[in-house]
Amino acid sequence: MNSCQFWVGTCGYSYPDWERAGFYPRSVRSGQMLPEYARHFAITELNHTWYRMPTAAQIERQQRSAPQAFLFAAKLTRTLTHEPVSAEARLDEAEAFRQGVAPLVDGGQLVAVLVQLPHRFHRSPKNREYLAALLDGLADLPVAVEFRNASWARDRVFVELERRRVSLVTVDEPPLPGLFPSLDVVTHPGLAYVRFHGRNSRGWYSGSKERQFDYNYTDPELEEWVDGRLARMATRARRVYIFFNNHVAAQAPRNAEALGRILRRQGFRVAAL
Repeated sequence: MNSCQFWVGTCGYSYPDWERAGFYPRSVRSGQMLPEYARHFAITELNHTWYRMPTAAQIERQQRSAPQAFLFAAKLTRTLTHEPVSAEARLDEAEAFRQGVAPLVDGGQLVAVLVQLPHRFHRSPKNREYLAALLDGLADLPVAVEFRNASWARDRVFVELERRRVSLVTVDEPPLPGLFPSLDVVTHPGLAYVRFHGRNSRGWYSGSKERQFDYNYTDPELEEWVDGRLARMATRARRVYIFFNNHVAAQAPRNAEALGRILRRQGFRVAAL
């Protein structure tokens, strides 16, 4: 079990309220946040690549501001996940995304492309066909898929992801009906992927990210994960990448640091720069 290595970080790093919450030094500029973040963590999940198509020049600037050994995951642009496009446009946009993150691929710093699918993306023949074509368009890139709809929680889905060497994202989120369950299924032993969204049931469907992801994990909640799902995943995976998405008031980096301490205390290897 101890041969598995964990990387722990957050979903995004450029949040102004992290300065007010005391995580970043006072008066830190946005361009200084990544090097400051890298003093605490060895990996981050890029959020801006979801809002707009990344460019190689933009990604190269981020590379230069981080240590050479620093790693990145990149969230697939929303036009490919939340605003499904035609087959022709899908190929063009998948290729544009591939070119945008190429500097990370060339530098050996891209651990995964995160394909986050919305709750409305239920398991239907049309959506199954769309996802298969999308994964074909991302072939040869490391890919992790996060389902939000519980209809995808089937063994045949996991078998297909394993065949494709695509990681099923393990999630922690509110226990609401219809949401994808929290599992410890590993479909790619070299790329296990975990996202902590928080458990704010009341704010989940509020339409406000500030409410949806406003949650502070307690040490006992994190210890339960380490002793349970993460320990089991560590027996089946060589590398586990963990990201906290509860970004409000710098709860994500605080919880990520706490989880790292718990993992080390339990004898697991946690990457550091």
